[in-house]
Amino acid sequence: MQGHVAPIHDNLCTNTPFDLPMRFNIPIKLPFCATILLAILLVSLPPLVDAHNISGSNARFVEGIEGPAVGAFMYLGAKHMVTGYDHLLFLLGVIFFLYRARDILLYVTLFTLGHSITLMSGVLLELQVNVYLIDAIIGLSVVYKAFENIDGFRQIFGATFNTQAAVFVFGLFHGLGLATKLQELAISDDGLITNIISFNVGVECGQALALTFILLVLLKWRQQPSFQDHAFVTNSLLMTAGFALTGYQLAGYYWI
Repeated sequence: MQGHVAPIHDNLCTNTPFDLPMRFNIPIKLPFCATILLAILLVSLPPLVDAHNISGSNARFVEGIEGPAVGAFMYLGAKHMVTGYDHLLFLLGVIFFLYRARDILLYVTLFTLGHSITLMSGVLLELQVNVYLIDAIIGLSVVYKAFENIDGFRQIFGATFNTQAAVFVFGLFHGLGLATKLQELAISDDGLITNIISFNVGVECGQALALTFILLVLLKWRQQPSFQDHAFVTNSLLMTAGFALTGYQLAGYYWI
């Protein structure tokens, strides 16, 4: 199976070796770095359906807090992001073909800004959305980015999108998904603003930690010729993970 790819629009990554379309072949044997990334995708599939859930022990802990608790909420935010497979899969798709540090910083900042806006405003303004529908959209964000990475929109539909705007908008949905889950908890109003800000700071710290690991693996893999050969199948698996999350959440919306 073969296909063309134009990773990120040419005007965004003009200094990458992917300016011209490439040919990809389905691999028979994966290199070490590719295996790590694919293992992350496969292991992520089962927990994806509960990506925004806060465990029972953590929920009880949060509900028992009275007043500001900066350290506790920062820890909880960081833990959520490190185990937030939907967030990480989307960010993997975002940075997959980004080579320049300023591009990575730009796109991660856009996602962070969108995520922070709806996380904060969603909780403080008590914005209510259906949890199944918002998580289904989050799953589609993973599908969108992986499909764009293999140049699917241009090759099949003859269309392209503003990637920066898309990353920001999907960041809004990711933050709203978490805000929806937090509102299901009986969080005390005493110190609420401080605690939500602390939680958001923790989320970004966890994001930075997880992205550092993903980038190290990507940087190592990009030095190998196998990166070009296996990028197509990696993004195809990324789409599979997104479809799995979307399908599960839509099933929950209609039948639960």
